[in-house]
Amino acid sequence: MASLGANPRRTPQGPGPEAASSGFPSPAPVPSPREAEEEEVEEEEELAEIHLCVLWNSGYLGIAYYDTSDSTIHFMPDAPDHESLKLLQRVLDEINPQSVVTSAKQDENMTRFLGKLASQEHREPKRPEIIFLPSVDFGLEISKQRLLSGNYSFIPDSMTATEKILFLSSIIPFDCLLTVRALGGLLKFLGRRRIGVELEDYNVSVPILGFKKFMLTHLVNIDQDTYSVLQIFKSESHPSVYKVASGLKEGLSLFGILNRCRCKWGEKLLRLWFTRPTHDLGELNSRLDVIQFFLLPQNLDMAQMLHRLLGHIKNVPLILKRMKLSHTKVSDWQVLYKTVYSALGLRDACRSLPQSIQLFRDIAQEFSDDLHHIASLIGKVVDFEGSLAENRFTVLPNIDPEIDEKKRRLMGLPNFLTEVARKELENLDSRIPSCSVIYIPLIGFLLSIPRLPSMVEASDFEINGLDFMFLSEEKLHYRSARTKELDALLGDLHCEIRDQETLLMYQLQCQVLARAAVLTRVLDLASRLDVLLALASAARDYGYSRPRYSPQVLGVRIQNGRHPLMELCARTFVPNSTECGGDKGRVKVITGPNSSGKSIYLKQQVAKAVNNATAQSLVLIDEFGKGTNTVDGLALLAAVLRHWLARGPTCPHIFVATNFLSLVQLQLLPRGPLVQYLTMETCEDGNDLVFFYQVCEGVAKASHASHTAAQAGLPDKLVARGKEVSDLIRSGKPIKPVKDLLKKNQMENCQTLVDKFMKLDLEDPNLDLNVFMSQEVLPAATSIL
Repeated sequence: MASLGANPRRTPQGPGPEAASSGFPSPAPVPSPREAEEEEVEEEEELAEIHLCVLWNSGYLGIAYYDTSDSTIHFMPDAPDHESLKLLQRVLDEINPQSVVTSAKQDENMTRFLGKLASQEHREPKRPEIIFLPSVDFGLEISKQRLLSGNYSFIPDSMTATEKILFLSSIIPFDCLLTVRALGGLLKFLGRRRIGVELEDYNVSVPILGFKKFMLTHLVNIDQDTYSVLQIFKSESHPSVYKVASGLKEGLSLFGILNRCRCKWGEKLLRLWFTRPTHDLGELNSRLDVIQFFLLPQNLDMAQMLHRLLGHIKNVPLILKRMKLSHTKVSDWQVLYKTVYSALGLRDACRSLPQSIQLFRDIAQEFSDDLHHIASLIGKVVDFEGSLAENRFTVLPNIDPEIDEKKRRLMGLPNFLTEVARKELENLDSRIPSCSVIYIPLIGFLLSIPRLPSMVEASDFEINGLDFMFLSEEKLHYRSARTKELDALLGDLHCEIRDQETLLMYQLQCQVLARAAVLTRVLDLASRLDVLLALASAARDYGYSRPRYSPQVLGVRIQNGRHPLMELCARTFVPNSTECGGDKGRVKVITGPNSSGKSIYLKQQVAKAVNNATAQSLVLIDEFGKGTNTVDGLALLAAVLRHWLARGPTCPHIFVATNFLSLVQLQLLPRGPLVQYLTMETCEDGNDLVFFYQVCEGVAKASHASHTAAQAGLPDKLVARGKEVSDLIRSGKPIKPVKDLLKKNQMENCQTLVDKFMKLDLEDPNLDLNVFMSQEVLPAATSIL
C-alpha cells in the first residue's frame, strides 16, 4: 500500500514531535544501465512470428508477409512462377511462416501445392497453418482502401489525405495488382486475428512500423541439404540450462566463425545474406569495397571505434512497437537514447570516410538531423535516474512548472503531516500512544492509529469525530476533519503528477514515432556496417583475399583455396587450386586413398542437382553410391555423370570425389574435353603412405585402404587380415577363417547350437522361440563370441 505519513508518539513528558517517516512504498532496486541493457537483450531473443499471404493467378505470384520481430510488412512485387510453384516453395523454405493466408478460390495448382504443404508432418521447424479467407477479402479496390486508410505510425499526423496517398504510392507498387491484393488480404487477416494485440482494447490496432520490398532475383539457389553438408550453418544443443527456450546454439560452421557482429540485427542480416546469396556483381563489389577499406592497416582504429558504437544499436523496432501500444518501459528510453547517440557517432565518423564508398555515403546522408532532434528531446525531458528509482516514466525539473510545483508540495508533505499528526494526537484518547497521518494515492489522507488490546469487536473501532475506514496490519485508519481538509486543499498529488508525466511521455512518444522512418533506416544501414566490419575482422584474422568477379569469365578459378573450417582444426593444411570453365574440364573426377583430402576438397548432394542443375550450376559430389552395393553404386554414379555430359556445353560445373576406381578402369564415362581426371598426390615410403593433400592430374591406382586403416590406429593383425581377405576376393579364392583367432571349442559350440536349431519344428504351434533364445542361444553366446 503506497503511503506518505508522519508519526508523533506520546512520551512521559507529554506529546512531542519526532522525525517524519515516509509512508511511500520502498522503491524497487534500481537497475544499473548494464542490467537495463541485459533486459533489452532478453527481449531481442523473443521468437518472431511470420504470417504470409499469397495469391497465384495466370502464372504470377503476389506475396506479402508480416514479421512480428520488427512489426514490418514485407512484400514481393508480382513475380512469374512455374506451375509447380518453385518460387513460392523457396520463399516458404526461407522465412518459415507460422501461417499461410490465401483466397478460398484457387486454381488446381495452388490447391495441390497447399494440400502437399499441409500434409508435411515432419516439416522443420513445423508445418504452417493454412488459412482460407473469402475471395471478397482480396478484392482490388477494397485492398487499396485498406492500405490507404491504415493507421501507420511512420506517417506524420500533419500529412493531408492527398499527401498520405502520394507517400504510400512511393513505397507500395500499386501497379502490381496481385501484390496489392495480397497486402489487402494480409491486413484483413492481421486485423481479424489481432496479431500481437490480442489482449489490448479493440481500438488498438496491430502495429505496422513500415513496408519493405524483398526480391528473390539475382540470388544463388542453395538447397537446405547443401547448407548442412557444407557446414554453412550447424545447430547444436545449448549447454546452458538457461537457454531452454531456444535450445540451440551455433556449432562449428562458416556462419559461426564469421559472425562477429555486435548487434542482434547485424547477426540477423548476416544470416539473411547466407540464406539469400546474391550473384549481383554490383552488390557484391559494394560489400567488398567496405571490407577492403577496413582491411587497410591505417583504418584499424576506425573499424574498432565503429564496432564499439554498433554495440549500442539495440532493438529499435521492438521499442517503437511498445510505443505504438503505449507499453514503453523505463529501460526503453535509456536504450533508445544510447542507440540514437551511437547512430549520430556513426554518422559523424562516416562523414570523415571516403564518400566514394556507397555505404559511407548513405550513412552520412540518411542519418539526418531528426536523430539529433530525438536525442535532444529525450535528454532534456526524461529523468533517467528518477525513472529507474520509481520504475516509471518521470521528467526532469523545469519541463512543466505545474509538475514542479506539485512535486515541491509533495516533497514538503512529511514535515507538514508531522505537525498535523501532533495536533490530531492532542484530541485523541490518552490511551492511544501515537498516531500518524498518511497519504494513499486514489484514497487520500488518513489518520492511522495502532489497535489497542481493548479493541476486539468492530464496534470497538468507533471513535467520536472520526470516520472508520479500514483495518490493516494492526492499524486502524480513519478520516478526520483535518484529513478531509487536506484532501480538499492538496488533492491527489501523486496521481496528478503521474498523469501529467504520462501525458508528457505520450507527447514524446508521438515525436519519436513521427520520425520512425529514420530510426528504421538507421537499423538497416547500421546492420549492414556491422556485418561488413565482422567480415573484415574475420578476413584479417584468417588471411582471406578479396575475390574478383567478372561477367566475362564463365566458371570458377581458385588459386590456393583453403577450407575455412578444416584449416582451423588440422595441424597442417595444404591449399589447393582449381579452374573450371569454358568447354574443358567441366566434369572433374577426383580419385585417391581414403583420408587423402578428397572430401575436404569438396562436399556433396545429388538428388536435387540432377533435376535443377543448369550450365551455371556448381555441383559437388562426395562418395555418391557408397551407401549401396558396389555394382549398383558404380552404375548410379556413372549414369548421373553421363546424364550431365550428354548436355555438352550446357553441362554444369561438376566435382566428383570417389573411390570407385572402376569408373575409370572400365571407361564408363565417354572420352572428351569435358571430363578431367584428378587425384590426391601421395607417396609410398616403405610400408608407409605419405599424404601431400595436393590435387594433381591423374588417376589413383589403388585405394590404399590398409595404409589408411593402419594410420587410423587399427591393430597390425587386423590390417594384415584385411589385406589378405581383399587379395582373396580379388583373386576369386575362398575365404577361410583363421584358426588362431578362434577360441577353444568355439567351432564345436557353434555347431552344437546350429544342430539344436535345425531340430526345431518351426510349424509346431507350441514352439516358443523366445524360450529357445533365452535358454539356448543367449547362454551359448559367451562361448561363441
